[in-house]
Amino acid sequence: MAAPTRQDTKKYFENLSGAGKSIAVLTSGGDAQGMNAAVRAVVRMGIYVGAKVYFIHEGYQGMVDGGENIKEATWESVSSMLQVGGTVIGSARCKEFRTHEGRLRAAHNLVQRGITNLCVIGGDGSLTGANLFREEWSGLLDELLEQGLIDEAAASSNSVLHIVGMVGSIDNDFCGTDMTIGTDSALHRIIEVVDAIMTTAQSHQRTFVLEVMGRHCGYLALVSALACGADWVFIPEMPPEDGWEENMCQKLSESRSRGSRLNIIIVAEGAMDRHGKPVTSDFVKDLVVRCLGFDTRVTILGHVQRGGTPSAFDRILASRMGVEAVLALLEASANTPACVVSLVGNQAVRLPLMECVQMTQEVQKAMDEKKFEEAVRLRGRSFENNLNTYKLLSYRKADSELPNSSFNVAVMNVGAPAAGMNAAVRSAVRVGISEGHKMFAVSDGFEGFYKGQIKEIKWGDVGGWTGQGGSLLGTKRTLPAKHMDKIAEQMRIHNINALLVIGGFEALECLLQLYEARADYEEFCIPMCMLPATISNNVPGTDLSIGADTSLNAIVETCDRIKQSASGTKRRVFIIETMGGYCGYLASVGGLAAGADAVYIYEEPFDIRDLQANVEHLTEKMKTSIQRGLVLRNENCNENFTTDFIYQLYSEEGRGVFDCRKNVLGHMQQGGAPSPFDRNFGTKIAAKAMQWITRKLKESYKGGKVFANSEDTACLLGMRRRAMVFQPVSQIRDETDFVHRIPKEQWWLKLRPLMKILAKYKTSYDVSDSGQLEHVSRLRPKETDTAAI
Repeated sequence: MAAPTRQDTKKYFENLSGAGKSIAVLTSGGDAQGMNAAVRAVVRMGIYVGAKVYFIHEGYQGMVDGGENIKEATWESVSSMLQVGGTVIGSARCKEFRTHEGRLRAAHNLVQRGITNLCVIGGDGSLTGANLFREEWSGLLDELLEQGLIDEAAASSNSVLHIVGMVGSIDNDFCGTDMTIGTDSALHRIIEVVDAIMTTAQSHQRTFVLEVMGRHCGYLALVSALACGADWVFIPEMPPEDGWEENMCQKLSESRSRGSRLNIIIVAEGAMDRHGKPVTSDFVKDLVVRCLGFDTRVTILGHVQRGGTPSAFDRILASRMGVEAVLALLEASANTPACVVSLVGNQAVRLPLMECVQMTQEVQKAMDEKKFEEAVRLRGRSFENNLNTYKLLSYRKADSELPNSSFNVAVMNVGAPAAGMNAAVRSAVRVGISEGHKMFAVSDGFEGFYKGQIKEIKWGDVGGWTGQGGSLLGTKRTLPAKHMDKIAEQMRIHNINALLVIGGFEALECLLQLYEARADYEEFCIPMCMLPATISNNVPGTDLSIGADTSLNAIVETCDRIKQSASGTKRRVFIIETMGGYCGYLASVGGLAAGADAVYIYEEPFDIRDLQANVEHLTEKMKTSIQRGLVLRNENCNENFTTDFIYQLYSEEGRGVFDCRKNVLGHMQQGGAPSPFDRNFGTKIAAKAMQWITRKLKESYKGGKVFANSEDTACLLGMRRRAMVFQPVSQIRDETDFVHRIPKEQWWLKLRPLMKILAKYKTSYDVSDSGQLEHVSRLRPKETDTAAI
């Protein structure tokens, strides 16, 4: 696999050596899915750069007790942990580490093994403890020296302790990072339960009150409410206004009178009212039964949320953070403050640990002082954005309260179905109605458009759409070019003043064709916006597309099962073909999340020598205790090296060492209920797009009609690194390879070396993009309401 060419501007980590250094990794506090992926990445990256890596079992307790709790890790010892929930090396709450004596014993245990680099995976309590330990380090060494427990040489060679933290917490309660390890998986557990409950609630016309975790942080409750379209949500940061009991009951009964057969109410375990009185799930249930007489049930999710296998997102997040943590430790100097590695938008960043901890504590302080607006603001843009979107979508204003707009907005799906499209349509329809527009739904893409399959869609028509996979409006790949006259005619008939297109690469082509036809058809001189929705994630102008996360989870789940089968039979290699057209996103990122040995994609050309090298690599691997292999191949990576060819080559070359099986995943990658990430991403970007459409309609309404023909009125809304950006489709044209239907530059290619390193290949890894130490910003710029979730 060819190494990237070197450029002077790039910085590669080959010059960062870990030789002579010892790194220890521990998990502390409450467990979270994905912790194992982080441990695996730290161990493998540490060994890769030549450092010694140690496990500290049972968190800080193991560090205090020493002995067998601190063991050297090997490459093989972290095999098969990627797909396991919780933490394999154990975690414990430790009282002793809170005492000076306990920390002294811990320091002695580390010095004995020459460990001066610590990677701590845990919540804010665990990270605060690590920072205190670092501040006391030189004093602790002096004490050990005085007591004769260590000698001068040991004291001087271990004089500085470096600490890097990764936040593992299902609550997502840590400021400075968009997502903590475990949050996405916990949302998966909650949404699985909600989806199951909705079917039984529907059957019996019941109301369900669901209690989710989050003693001090309402993230899980808020995001799951957004992802399932709950009727009401209680979170600690934003207690309901006084008199909420009456308002809630009124809203529930209105929703029933509009034909809904069920109500879902979500309560965070730490929810309270404005006066600090707890709002419990039983209290809410009794209230509903007393006021409305609805058949009401309570479900408390409890520790189910912490359990189960980590989602694809958490595995990738944890693997990226683990590698970043090792780089941060290698680059640390005596003056570098302890830092946490985290994710902002789509980018790895390093932030001073104590700044993040202080900000996290400020949220609690604001809540204690009943400054709730302040608490929400301190939680960050992502949290605030979730809350505002939820408020916008959950409560239908009376017609008399709606702004008076005479605009008609059409919404449609184009291209192949992608999970999350329906969530985006629901969000667009409801936000559009709230903005006073009349919303129209177009069935079956542009084919339906020119045939006149256009009808008004109301608030209640999209109820329950968030959890549905595929495309309920219907979608086709038909492009508008051949039917321009008829489409323009339908626009006139229905007086369409703006268009929202949700789809994949075809949607971009459609929008470009309409934009170019503006010169000939005045009907197309209206605001037009496109939301990227495709499992392949091959749309230029955005780092992520609606549907890709659901597809990744389907791939990873299947790969887990296949790996399990291969582990049982021993010495077996699976060749798996993924979808994606010419775009290698699903194969590469799926490979990183599933722990693949090799991934073949179109964007990184390979020849027979590379295939031979991969076979030899697997032959070596079979000599170790890990006797299985996983190879992913994108469907269009090479027209001659087909899945059959690679399967036959591996079978022949591996004869006597391993046998092969092949598996084409096919359309199962396109189906299924949308993941929480896709539901929220779709919901949030559709809401943002509708607000943009409203703005553009007002700007372009002159002389009694809408006229918009500037390039900034035909845009794609995409996620770029840290921000959601509206980009004119005419500008995106230059960034696109139309023959292969992929962007000319793709951010995820920089994750490829990561996958190779974790599979034990020598490779070049460009670290110029890795995090420089930044500071926690109190208020991010207006446009940066990123967190894709």
